[in-house]
Amino acid sequence: MSSLEMFLVALSFAYFAKALSGSYMKSTITQLERRFDIPSYLVGVIDGSFEIGNLLVIAFVSYFGAKLHRPKIIAVGCLLMSLGTFLIALPHFIIGRYKFDSSIRSSVNSTNVFSPCPASSPGGLSAGGNSSEVPTAGCDRESSLSMWIYVFLGNVLRGIGETPVQPLGISYIDDHALEENAAFYIGCVQTISVIGPVFGYLLGALCAKIYVDIGFVNMESITIAPGDARWVGAWWLGYLIAGLITLLSAIPFWFLPKSLPMPVGKPLEKSPSEHTNSIKEHKYQADEPASCLEMAKDFVPTLKSLLGNPVYFLYLCVTIIQFNSLIGMVTYKPKYIEQHYGQSASTANFLMGIINIPAVALGMFSGGVVMKKFKLSIMGAAKFALGTSLLGYFLSLFFLAMGCENSKVAGITVSYQGVEGLSYHESALYVECNSGCQCSGKDWDPVCGENGITYISPCLAGCHSSSGSGKSTMFDQCSCVTMGNMTARVGLCPNRNACDRIFPYFLALSVVTSFIISLGGTPGYMLLIRCIKPQLKSLALGFHTLATRTLAGIPAPIYFGAIIDTTCLKWGQTSCGGRGACRIYDTAAYRTAYLGLTLGLRAVSFLLCIWGFVVLRRHVRRQERGPMTNGNAAGAVAAAADELEALRKEETAGAASSDQSPRNSDCYPERETRL
Repeated sequence: MSSLEMFLVALSFAYFAKALSGSYMKSTITQLERRFDIPSYLVGVIDGSFEIGNLLVIAFVSYFGAKLHRPKIIAVGCLLMSLGTFLIALPHFIIGRYKFDSSIRSSVNSTNVFSPCPASSPGGLSAGGNSSEVPTAGCDRESSLSMWIYVFLGNVLRGIGETPVQPLGISYIDDHALEENAAFYIGCVQTISVIGPVFGYLLGALCAKIYVDIGFVNMESITIAPGDARWVGAWWLGYLIAGLITLLSAIPFWFLPKSLPMPVGKPLEKSPSEHTNSIKEHKYQADEPASCLEMAKDFVPTLKSLLGNPVYFLYLCVTIIQFNSLIGMVTYKPKYIEQHYGQSASTANFLMGIINIPAVALGMFSGGVVMKKFKLSIMGAAKFALGTSLLGYFLSLFFLAMGCENSKVAGITVSYQGVEGLSYHESALYVECNSGCQCSGKDWDPVCGENGITYISPCLAGCHSSSGSGKSTMFDQCSCVTMGNMTARVGLCPNRNACDRIFPYFLALSVVTSFIISLGGTPGYMLLIRCIKPQLKSLALGFHTLATRTLAGIPAPIYFGAIIDTTCLKWGQTSCGGRGACRIYDTAAYRTAYLGLTLGLRAVSFLLCIWGFVVLRRHVRRQERGPMTNGNAAGAVAAAADELEALRKEETAGAASSDQSPRNSDCYPERETRL
């Protein structure tokens, strides 16, 4: 195996590791919300902290790293990523056991009959209800620790470690591969980076099925199922696995050389037509390392030269807007599947990993094959990328028609009589049928009545007795359930049959649009590389990553999460009495906010693409004229220089024999004229 092939394998594994841990982070969004009792926007801050880590060092790593030992810098980055991933899992081992609101007896041996409808005071409620009114003893301690800060800092460290992998890795391949193979190699690496999320989401699906405190609690005492809004999976386990994989990815880079010999058969020169008809460049070999002071002085002028390229600048603006749409959509898509289509976190992650992500990988690989097979010009690559993006956009509009109705929850989405209508006031929970009970309106302990309506708790359903234990508990004499035997069972009512019929079509359309949009990924990326000078390649890739992650990766999850929070209908409560994670959303408002924001941002980016095409066409025409003019001028100068050198040699020889041929210069009077 050649050194270049070894580097390709090592870089692909590093891409796989960082993509796996990154996608696993997104698969644990709802798990982190529930475990730390935080809203979506705060989880967005945690998710965006990865980009904050990039922001701190990426410009300098990209610039200075291109002049230093790139493989070893990548190895150090992988080690930092591994350390950050382990740090994310740390809170699980220092925080207390997870507690959730419940009015159900957990012990199968318990035979005491109790009433879910206390007639005295909220103090007579079960432990879950009591915790909603009175802060627990450990409230101050848990609040002051803010365990999610460890997750935030670990993700920042992951971002710092990931910094050199992409810009230095891609530029290393492009510098040492044959020109006709560069696009194919980069397409393969990018494809591997998309395969990583397949395993990341599948790992998320597996861990979401396992209870968070597995091994520390008796599982027979757990009275909630994975589909419950209070369920928290073993989110920490996946981070330990991802951290180990990332640690292993660092090893090969320590044994790779700083640079590789140029491949046999690499053309040294190009004709002018080759510069314009295909997306190719001379390979740039990094200079010998200069002093840090010299490199620092040259940094600002080099950056100004890069941003002065109008094609690069417009490409940067377009991708920033599109990345806002993409990052926000991908971050909250599993949550959207959970809340809108009533799927569990495990199912949502499994579907993302086994259906959606492979379509993206196939699309990116196919885009690289198209680049290699048809040898697209700069304009051809741009048109191909825009065409696939537009087609995917128009197909995505059909998602707006694939809506689901709200779950029927008494006092929130329907009245206690079953009349549809949203209510945002807690007073709507208290009606005549439960007026004899001292109920808390802040609990989330849903039960399904025989009438097909879900009630927030057995108390608010007016239930006066119960039988059974654990997940098989049945509540009897429920005065608000005016049908049948007036009973209720644990959990939400499964009354969204129409939504279940729409869900397969949603998945199919999601696969098709993901494939079509990702087809333009590799051509668009090669356009970025080829519209700049070779010596600015590493800086351009690094600054592009810096800009997209600063202006898209950091803010997008935050404002997407904040907008999603506005559609919440019922908030949970922390142990200290503050607002916790959302328990149920207005599905229509959620769909409008999530899809509307995603599609709206992409529509704005298409407007900039029009301007970008005009500028790119001018850039290509200048390239077509430039090589011809420069080539003629260079030929004339070279001919004149050769002739002048020949004349000087002749004059030197004539001077040496001047005594023997004193009139030699008079024999060639035209030579002085020529000089």
